[in-house]
Amino acid sequence: MNGGSVTTPFGRRPMTLGMFSSQVVSRQIEPDKSVDKWKLYRALCEARVLLGISDRALAVMNALLSFYPKNELSEENGLVVFPSNVQLSLRAHGMAEQTIRRHLAVLVGAGLLIRKDSPNGKRYARKDRSGSVEDAFGFSLAPLLARSEEIETLAAQVVADRLHLQRLRERLTLCRRDISKLVETALEENLSGDWNAVIAYQKGIVGALTRNPGTSELEEALEEMEQLREDVVNQLENLLNSQKTSGNARQSERHIQSSNPDSISELEPGFETKLGAKAEGDNERSAKTVGQQGMAMQRARGQTISDLKSFPLGLVLQACPQISDYAAGGAIGSWRELMSAAVTVRAMLGVSPSAYQDACDIMGPENAATVIACILERGGHINSAGGYLRDLTRRTERGEFALGPMLMALYRSNGDGGTRAGNG
Repeated sequence: MNGGSVTTPFGRRPMTLGMFSSQVVSRQIEPDKSVDKWKLYRALCEARVLLGISDRALAVMNALLSFYPKNELSEENGLVVFPSNVQLSLRAHGMAEQTIRRHLAVLVGAGLLIRKDSPNGKRYARKDRSGSVEDAFGFSLAPLLARSEEIETLAAQVVADRLHLQRLRERLTLCRRDISKLVETALEENLSGDWNAVIAYQKGIVGALTRNPGTSELEEALEEMEQLREDVVNQLENLLNSQKTSGNARQSERHIQSSNPDSISELEPGFETKLGAKAEGDNERSAKTVGQQGMAMQRARGQTISDLKSFPLGLVLQACPQISDYAAGGAIGSWRELMSAAVTVRAMLGVSPSAYQDACDIMGPENAATVIACILERGGHINSAGGYLRDLTRRTERGEFALGPMLMALYRSNGDGGTRAGNG
């Protein structure tokens, strides 16, 4: 250490065991040891949390290092800097002198500086006749040089921990996405399984995390999430294997449903022209044909499908005013226009054509379009519109779903206030 003896602080500042320890460590600097001061400062910034110092204290350290004349810290060049508090304030971007004194005490307490006070407490250098510094009083940077390896090791640890935490977050995000997409696929394909319970369990894992989770907390959550993903993957694989034997029969049934040339449920542009012609010339026969197709579908499936009644169009538009934004002219005046707008909304919400076709077959085209309008109104509360529609379709087949309560709840929130639907 520069001076070769223990130095005690000036005035009323007490000597502490920590200060004595810093001076002992500083005596153990290896001969000819040197380190780039700015490289060491960057490591100090990385390790500041482990060293217990703040960013303001680092700003003061930066100012002190700027007074050191060389880029390399070494005993050969001396290790004491002696700027006044006024000079430090200028280089610390105008930091108040009282604040500077407080952070200097923090750096000394952290064992990164040593006070080398003069007899009167002033900071200065005594030079010989040749102009070389013979002795200096101020702050010794010797602890930085002595602890350079320790500081760099702590910095590397902080960087490694930060990268590990970032990778844990990335893996957790990917795992959550995998589970959500797989469950969405299962719901879209109407695969058997308690998929809602999977989503609920996933939300429980995420909800248990604190606002800024640490490494151990993320590792536990990731372990649970990866196990959940493995369970979902295994269940899907088992379902696929069990369906191989009946794959041809299911494909034939889907072909029969999809090959219906008079289907009006989708109302894509190519079908709108056909529907318009039928509506003008032969409404009664079209209704009869649709009824026969519905009965044939029921017999093919061997299921009892509930006969939902459609509600007045005006009531639907008052309960679900947003659907009008997707009509060709910005307004809906007939069921055909409502069903056409529902096709546009169906695609926007990510509902597959097969899911909407099934809903039309089970509920009827008017009611399926009404359900789409309801889903649009409640879009902020529904994670998967396609999965939700399939669930309502299944419940309708079992006679467990009634459209009225859903529609009336929306009517009370939108219709009574005259929101966008007007008084008509």
